[in-house]
Amino acid sequence: MTRTSSKRITGWRALLRDARFWQIAFQVIVVIGVVIAFSYLASNLQRNMARSGIDFGFSFLQNPAGFAIGETMLSYRAQDAYSKAIQAGIVNSLRVMIVGIVLATVVGVTAGVASFSDNWLLYKISRIYVGLVRNIPLLLQLLFWYLAVFFGLPQPANQIVLPTQGLSWVTLSNRGVYLPSPAFTAETWTGAILLILALLVGGLMLRSFNALRSGSLPPDLGGWAARIGHVAVILLILVIEYFLLFSNSAEDQLFFKGAVLALFSSARGIWIVVLMLSAIPIALLFKWRNYALVEQGETGRKQTIGLVILAVVDLAILLFALGWKTPEVLESGGVTGGLRLTLEYSALVTGLVFYTGAFIAEIVRAGIQSVSKGQWEAARALGLNSGKAMRLVVFPQALRVIIPPLNSEFMNLAKNSSLALAVGYPDLYSVATTTFNQTGRPIEVFVVMMGTFLVINLLISLNMNQLNNLVQFKER
Repeated sequence: MTRTSSKRITGWRALLRDARFWQIAFQVIVVIGVVIAFSYLASNLQRNMARSGIDFGFSFLQNPAGFAIGETMLSYRAQDAYSKAIQAGIVNSLRVMIVGIVLATVVGVTAGVASFSDNWLLYKISRIYVGLVRNIPLLLQLLFWYLAVFFGLPQPANQIVLPTQGLSWVTLSNRGVYLPSPAFTAETWTGAILLILALLVGGLMLRSFNALRSGSLPPDLGGWAARIGHVAVILLILVIEYFLLFSNSAEDQLFFKGAVLALFSSARGIWIVVLMLSAIPIALLFKWRNYALVEQGETGRKQTIGLVILAVVDLAILLFALGWKTPEVLESGGVTGGLRLTLEYSALVTGLVFYTGAFIAEIVRAGIQSVSKGQWEAARALGLNSGKAMRLVVFPQALRVIIPPLNSEFMNLAKNSSLALAVGYPDLYSVATTTFNQTGRPIEVFVVMMGTFLVINLLISLNMNQLNNLVQFKER
């Protein structure tokens, strides 16, 4: 009998045969390569700027801008600094993104669900809308809405008043679109936008806090690096939240300072905050109701009553506590009161909503089709009609397929808002273009612009990922 003795491989030979070593080594090599590449590009940029007699820096942002912005929610004047002009552009962009995302979701979900309707006409309208809008370039659609639709509205003397001349809820002319509006100041509107942005940033902080609290991070070097990263994110977001919510000092150089404080200092602004916060108990009641229906076999009547009560309270606040003002038609043909939307803003939002809504409709349709036919049959066997089967059985299951691509469409809408330059709406890109044309500082301006869009899209992505985690099936 022959015995074979084998020596245990130790030292460098064992390390080189370890797959984990090569995984870490490859990542380290990639990071070093990226750092070297960026260092080379940065040094090359610095040399070129020094050759032209330009020093990289952002001190020029404190110089007077010298140009007007046709539409802004901040008290901006031409003699204000470039930094205030850029912040006015950011607020204008957020105004488009927030309204666009909400309306595009409504349009897309409606069109996607309508593609399963038993009504032949509704089904055909949904299919024609999706097929037509998805295959026409967005820029062409924006120009169509601006030049052919809104710019073609009649003069104020022949303006369109809906529903009747004596009851003017909506007024359309080539001077703008007038809608019923709460009695808010520009600071209150800005405060509402910043509060929504602060809530999105807070979602990122909640993600880092949950990662630390869960204890799922390994005790090795990578786990401690992740812990340090999460703590740094939390501290950074606390600073950002301070500037967004509580900044009221001239030294902060934030020209929307005090907007959130203005929101909380008015009775109508507080009602807006109450409406936003009411989303929390509504979401909890929905979750409790689904648990009662699925896990406990109950009717969910108590939760439904609670949802109805909250909906009635929110509707009462919305109708009676915000001091709504409707547009009033003047004898001379003009309009006073209400919310005036410029033709540029109206065309931009309308084009983005219908274009993005068509893609969302296809995402919703794919999500609904991913639910097995047996779920439909089971819902009908329980006596549910098509509407209740869609709302209670099919659509909640489809969300796990809908939300991930929906995240991409929201980010696309945020990025596509930069096409506002084509219709003359002064968003961030438009203001930034004027700024670097006047200052000759394209690098710094583009850094600010890219950083802003990057942060906004990361906030959208991170919050949608958290929403996606909530709707995924939990294994037992």
